[in-house]
Parts: sequence; structure tokens; C-alpha cells
Amino acid sequence: MVLRLGSIVDVLGGDLHGDADLQVSGIASLEAATSDQLSFLSHPKYQGQLNSTRAGCVILSPEAFSGWQGNRACIVTPDPYLYFARVTQLWLRKTRPHVPPGVHPSAVVSSEAHVHSGAYVGPLCIVERGACIGEGTVLRGNVIVGENCIVGDRCLLHAGVVIGADGFGFAPNGKAWEKIEQLGAVRIGNDVEIGANTCIDRGALHDTVIDDGVKLDNLIQIGHNVHVGANTAMAGCVGIAGSATIGANCTIGGGAIVLGHLSLADGVHISAASVVTRSIRKPGQYTGLFPLDENASWEKNAASLKQLHGLRERIRALEEEVKRLENP
Repeated sequence: MVLRLGSIVDVLGGDLHGDADLQVSGIASLEAATSDQLSFLSHPKYQGQLNSTRAGCVILSPEAFSGWQGNRACIVTPDPYLYFARVTQLWLRKTRPHVPPGVHPSAVVSSEAHVHSGAYVGPLCIVERGACIGEGTVLRGNVIVGENCIVGDRCLLHAGVVIGADGFGFAPNGKAWEKIEQLGAVRIGNDVEIGANTCIDRGALHDTVIDDGVKLDNLIQIGHNVHVGANTAMAGCVGIAGSATIGANCTIGGGAIVLGHLSLADGVHISAASVVTRSIRKPGQYTGLFPLDENASWEKNAASLKQLHGLRERIRALEEEVKRLENP
């Protein structure tokens, strides 16, 4: 399949410099693109690749265009990365057949569930009693939506997602454990995307809530009674422990952990592999990890950390002694 540059700009806007009839047959990075492909420059650190790229057309910001000496076609737009995202959507609509609404014959949908006539339930999915699936929502293969759980409109749940498994709740009974029945459900808003094999547990008493526009990567664990605010995004292997509250417009990097019963304000950004051990009340970027090092050096530094408390007390004592000597 090919697309004319002119047809792309007609749909998505932007300022085209070059031949509107030029056809592109794919989208690629600056480094890998060929003369019949479209590419984009979204970060100044890749500026050096701009002059050497073989791409037939490049999506650029006005700033990058003003300093560009190339003679290839380009589309100038204020946010090249966003424009690139929309090009991929346009490309997919043109190349992949539309999935018609309906329920795959191998899916199991309870007679007491409600699936909107405009939704699609894929192969081997299970939609249990009392569950609701909204308009335009797509469940890929092997998705499970548990009892009384709600998935809003225009959501996309990739293969293996489990919505509404029991939260991890047990009360100690001597040396054994007594199960705490999970009586809540999961409520997912509109325009949410959930990656493959991600699990969102039902609440113990109140519902686990995922607000509108949330984007979850693969292999994420959301514990019971968690509340994730609108338009927050989490990368792969994040773990959110029970009863944590994540604000709106947050980002959480891959492999990060948020401990239970903590709160993150709106606009908090957690670096990959961090462990959040306290609530965060102000927006900003937060990092909590021990830097990578050669093992021998790491062991020495780790051993030193164990002595910090004692060193702090000794420093305080020395400061007091200095004050005493300065003010006899």
C-alpha cells in the first residue's frame, strides 16, 4: 500500500514542502528509512541523522526546518511526534481490515453480561455475569472480564488481560491464612488501553478504578482498591500495590513499584525501576534507585549505607562539640 503526501496532509494538516504527488510505502526511523518511506525528527539529539537520512519525506518542527539544508520533501508541524502517531493511525486504517463489532464464536459471554452492539469480543474471551463492555471497545484473544466489572467505551484490551481477579487479601490465622473475600469490582473508564497479560484486581470492599484515557503497558499488576487518575501512563512490569492512589497525567517507568496505601499527586513522573515508599504531594520527576555499578564497588557502597545512621549520630556529636568549643 502507498499513500500520497498530499492525501496525508489533507487528512492530518501540516505544511507540506515538496511534491504532493510523491507516494510513500511505509514509515521508518531516520536511520533506516528508504527513499519511498516517511520518517520524522522528534528530538534534537537526532538532528545529525537528518542530513544523512534517505527518507523520501521527513516530518519536522518549524525550528528543525529553519536550520535544515536538505532538499527532500518534508511536512512541518509544531509537534512531529504527535503527527507521526497520527500518521500511524491513518496507515493502520488503510492497511488493516476493520474489525466488525460482534462476539467471536469461541468467546464465552454470560447471559447476564451486557456487551454493547458496537463492541468486539475476540477469540476465547470470557465476560462474566454482570460485566459491562462499552461501545467501540475491543477485547483481543483470551481476555477475561470478571463478574460485575465495567469496561467503558472505545477501550482496547490486548491478549491475556484479566480484569477483576480477586485482590490479594488474607488475614493471618495462627500459622495459616484466612481469605478476605473481594466484594468490590473494577470500573474502567473510556479510551483506556491495557497491554497484554496485565492484571487489574477487583476491590475488597470498594471498586478498583481506572479513569478515562489511562494507558497501561504489558505485564502490569494493579492491586485491589487502587485508583488511577485520567490520562496516566505506565510502562511494562509496573506494580501498584493495594489501595494506592495515582493522580491524573502521571507517568510511571518500566519496572517501578508503588507501595500500598500511598498517594501520588497529579503530574508525578516516576523513573524506571524506582520504588515509591512514601506519598508524593507535588508534581515533578522522582527517582528512587541505587545506581548500577561494578559488583565489588556496589557491595562496598551498600555496606557503607548500613553505617549511615551511626555516622550521622557521630557527626551530630562532633557538631555539638565544635559549638561548645566555639562558645565556651
